[in-house]
Amino acid sequence: MPVLVLGSNSPRRKELLTKAGYEFGIRASDVDESLPEGISPEDAVLMLAKRKSEAISLNEEEVLLTSDTVVAKGQEILGKPSSFEEARDYLHTLSGKQHDVWTAVTLRDAHTAKSFAVRTRVTFFPLEEKEIIRYIESGEAWDKAGGYGIQGKGAIFVDEIQGDYYSVVGLPLSRVVRALRGFYVYPS
Repeated sequence: MPVLVLGSNSPRRKELLTKAGYEFGIRASDVDESLPEGISPEDAVLMLAKRKSEAISLNEEEVLLTSDTVVAKGQEILGKPSSFEEARDYLHTLSGKQHDVWTAVTLRDAHTAKSFAVRTRVTFFPLEEKEIIRYIESGEAWDKAGGYGIQGKGAIFVDEIQGDYYSVVGLPLSRVVRALRGFYVYPS
């Protein structure tokens, strides 16, 4: 049976694959995550997942899984905030509104690569300035697309979700399980 390799150091992706029963190695890459001006959110996540995949070498018996997630308000991509002010701006932008979370996955072995993207719609309750500041000060806003994590304290912002919850966390698990079958990779 092929050996699964997760091309990520994301604790959330590790946790989800483990929860699904997979054994896997980890081999992350450090790639440039800059995007061309005007790229759509779907094309952006597909490009980044593929870029991460191409930066990692594989052995003949390995199957690599790479992924990327972005939050988008319309066509505007809200990345990982780099400052307190940017995190606050992101959460104000999302407050009381609907946004999309796009997660793309690339699966690759020595001969084949397949990619797909999943969109989930998330609606936030209107947020008060105090709760935005408390959330950012909790430290949870960092290293997360859009400045929030739905699997943590950010869950209290969510009024409604349409689509795959796990895709918002960072890996559309049910789609990944089915796609991995095409590479003869199964949970143990």
